[in-house]
Amino acid sequence: MTPAVRQYLVITGNYWAFTLTDGALRMLVVLHFDQLGYSPLEIAMLFLFYELFGVVTNLVGGYLGARLGLNRTMNLGLLLQVIALAMLAVPATLLTVPWVMGAQALSGIAKDLNKMSAKSGIKLLVPGEQQGTLYRWVAMLTGSKNTLKGVGFFLGGVLLMAIGFQGAVVAMASVLVAVWLASLFLLRNALGKSKAKPKFSDILSKSRAINVLSAARLFLFGARDVWFVVALPVYLHTVFGWDFWQVGGFMATWVVGYGIVQTLAPRFTGHQDDSQPAVFWGVLLALVPAGIAGGLSLGWSPHIMVVGGLLVFGILFAINSALHSYLIVSYARGDGVSLDVGFYYMSNAAGRLLGTVLSGWIFQKFGLEACLWISAGLVALAALFATALPTTRVRTTA
Repeated sequence: MTPAVRQYLVITGNYWAFTLTDGALRMLVVLHFDQLGYSPLEIAMLFLFYELFGVVTNLVGGYLGARLGLNRTMNLGLLLQVIALAMLAVPATLLTVPWVMGAQALSGIAKDLNKMSAKSGIKLLVPGEQQGTLYRWVAMLTGSKNTLKGVGFFLGGVLLMAIGFQGAVVAMASVLVAVWLASLFLLRNALGKSKAKPKFSDILSKSRAINVLSAARLFLFGARDVWFVVALPVYLHTVFGWDFWQVGGFMATWVVGYGIVQTLAPRFTGHQDDSQPAVFWGVLLALVPAGIAGGLSLGWSPHIMVVGGLLVFGILFAINSALHSYLIVSYARGDGVSLDVGFYYMSNAAGRLLGTVLSGWIFQKFGLEACLWISAGLVALAALFATALPTTRVRTTA
């Protein structure tokens, strides 16, 4: 086993452990506060700081990764997640909205530090000429992460029913402490540390390709979260009458399948420097939420339209996401990679923020169909921006 492969496994294992707790925590918060009688918009607001601080973290985190090294930013992310979980382990009477929003803010910072560090680290472990290997490694990391996030959704629902909200967050914090201690010793020092000390102004990308791809990513993830974050789990619970474990189990299955498809994305798209497949797959994806909304408005079976449509959406969204994830790592410069990746995932977080707020507000005011129509429009915008991407890979090694 080469040193590069060993570091890849450490990064992936670290990312897996974090993602498991992140997925479980999201489901715990949504279901627990829905159980307490919070409205969909109020639940969405609990995640406002989670997404808002993710925007800031990706910008600043990319700079810190280049200055201090990705090992430090990744381990800091793990530690902050432990603190966030500990904050939620207080007695139920202290779980006020501001307190939960503060804990979610820490969790958002932690998540994006961890993600930015993992994705940037992969770039440094693969030689620049081995783009096929890079695509496969990025797809494997991203897909396996989402598979674990799906398991986390299911775990969150099960833990809520088995040991309650407090017991669940304490158990997850305990496991994550052990992972953090192991990571302190196993991650290579100075991984991703830039040779040239970057200026703070360098957090804003000067690459047209990265700026265009970042805009496409914003709309792509806004399109997912506008109906997936709050609207869908509340809809399944209130309209379909599903129990918490059924909601968590279904969404877990969806994300697991989504992750598996991501790992297989290179087989669907093939490896090529041409970025135009992002347009083709984006157009196909936009048709799905529009089709689900159209079917619901015509009175077709909600179970068939929502459940079946969500499965198709998951397959196509996974392929789109994997393509974007590969392109950003490919476009990013070699020295100071975390600056480009951080800027890109800032847009990713901004898209999630947009989708999360819209998910609660639009669902509460207008229902699931409206969320789906907005989703279709946002995906169409992502595909439109993808048309402006370079037709051949941009080499930014400097």
